[in-house]
Amino acid sequence: MREGAAEAAGYRRLVLALLLAPALLWLLLLIILPHLDLALLSLRERAGPGKYVSSLAQYRNFFREPLYWHVFARTAVLAALATALTLLVAFPVAWSIAKLARGRQRALLLLLCLIPFWVSETVRTLGWMILLRESGVLPALLARLGLTAQPVELLYHDATILVGLVYSSLLFMMVPLIGSLESLDNSLIEAAYDLGGKGWSILWHIIIPHAAPGITAGCIVVFMLTLGNYLTPTLLGGKNSLWFTEQIYTQFITRFNWEQGAAFGFLLLALSSAMVWLGLKLSRQSFGDVMRRV
Repeated sequence: MREGAAEAAGYRRLVLALLLAPALLWLLLLIILPHLDLALLSLRERAGPGKYVSSLAQYRNFFREPLYWHVFARTAVLAALATALTLLVAFPVAWSIAKLARGRQRALLLLLCLIPFWVSETVRTLGWMILLRESGVLPALLARLGLTAQPVELLYHDATILVGLVYSSLLFMMVPLIGSLESLDNSLIEAAYDLGGKGWSILWHIIIPHAAPGITAGCIVVFMLTLGNYLTPTLLGGKNSLWFTEQIYTQFITRFNWEQGAAFGFLLLALSSAMVWLGLKLSRQSFGDVMRRV
């Protein structure tokens, strides 16, 4: 009996290892090894042709150069603002889908939210450029309605970058929100109204605490996506977008300074990790609770 049980346990472990092997291989080859290589790159300095020495010079360059600090802080602030705006836009939509819509209406709303993501981010961003450029649809419409004397350039502004980031991240906020709101018992809201609760009070004391894991998961995912976004800020913000990922691209591709680019990448990773930790602390959620909502 013991031998049979041992063989069954060994067989289960073998099956589990085979099932986990693709995920572990993907994690090792595409996540762990590249990050280790970047870490080694960021901790060395070129001493001559083909010669390198261990050094923290790349990180010192970041702290000594005001431009890098400014771009880094600007990227963090705009990414946080884009995350907050995405939450404000996504929450009522997620509430409508999870609690108000029924049957085909709900399926239609979900489909309308998914349709824009059937095309690539490049195509969607170029669509915003066609809509907002000086010769585009929206400036011409504003001029025709008499709201502006002539078509104005709506691209290359911080507000334009925020619009693009919110649009590209909306679905990633809605999915965990819908999952959290679906599990909310409607009788709790009805009981709150019966006891004299008002709309804002119910929202603050019942709905938001219940949806906290979904809110936290959505904010973490959206912040990480917007913080590391390169295409949308560059196309909608132009050369003056001052987005930190553009600085990383410049170091790697334009200047061929892989050591400095690797250091910038790790600084961005550190900021993202710090914000995730802060979000979990403020929301009093565990990482496991959040990941179940993603």
